[in-house]
Amino acid sequence: MSIQKKQMPKNLFDKLIAAKNFQSGLQTLRQVEFALYDIKLHMKYSSNPNYYMNLLHKVRREIAVVIPPKSNRFPNNFSHIFAGGYAAGYFSYKWAEVLSADVYSEFEKHNVLSPKIGAKFKNEVLSRGGSRPMMKSFIAFLGRKPKIDSLLKHSGLS
Repeated sequence: MSIQKKQMPKNLFDKLIAAKNFQSGLQTLRQVEFALYDIKLHMKYSSNPNYYMNLLHKVRREIAVVIPPKSNRFPNNFSHIFAGGYAAGYFSYKWAEVLSADVYSEFEKHNVLSPKIGAKFKNEVLSRGGSRPMMKSFIAFLGRKPKIDSLLKHSGLS
């Protein structure tokens, strides 16, 4: 018994891509909100018990599209920045996405399965590990500093 292979219709493919990118902007803003709150929270200590919620409300007024009700106590459960080892480092989630998308775009340019690009990535990034600063490895692989363009493209935001 043979299985017939058919190409997916372009309109269905386009719908899948649109679904993948649905609300990418809101998701990005939410991560930026978390990161900004985390950094600002760790920049200043306050003995005022209202400071931390007021700071969150201020951050949300600056960047959020959808603002939760004032009764929301999100920081009480934001364990990443209090018990998860990310204190003032939550931005690393979005930074990792920037680096990942930028590196992947290089593979896209040269054929995702290119042995040449794979070897270059292995030699300049993976095999180096922590023996040199990550930024030097990144630049050795791409020939430049990271840019946000690929993340925006892959998220459907450009």
